[in-house]
Amino acid sequence: MSWIITKYALTAAIIVLISEIAKRTEKIGALIGALPMVAVLAMVWMYLENQPADRITSYAAYTFWYVLPTLPMFLAFPQLMPRIGFWGALLSSVVITLSCYVLLALSVRRFGIELL
Repeated sequence: MSWIITKYALTAAIIVLISEIAKRTEKIGALIGALPMVAVLAMVWMYLENQPADRITSYAAYTFWYVLPTLPMFLAFPQLMPRIGFWGALLSSVVITLSCYVLLALSVRRFGIELL
């Protein structure tokens, strides 16, 4: 149980640290936030919990494919926020991301990559 609490505490501390840095300088906060820390932490936790290597490598490969459809969100959100506000831009960005996920999954399926 203490291991799970440690994982939660460390993961939460990193997220809070990024948000605090972003309050002071959005460029550095964005740079740190853009690093694949969540994926890296997940792989570290999986490794420390003795997960098989093929599971960790599969996770890393799927992470690559799932990152691609999130990228348009980061272009759309800054354009939408001045027009429709924070919540509208956030909701629209989520819809854009989900649409991109579906399109990507359908596109790569023909190459034998199953994402959905």
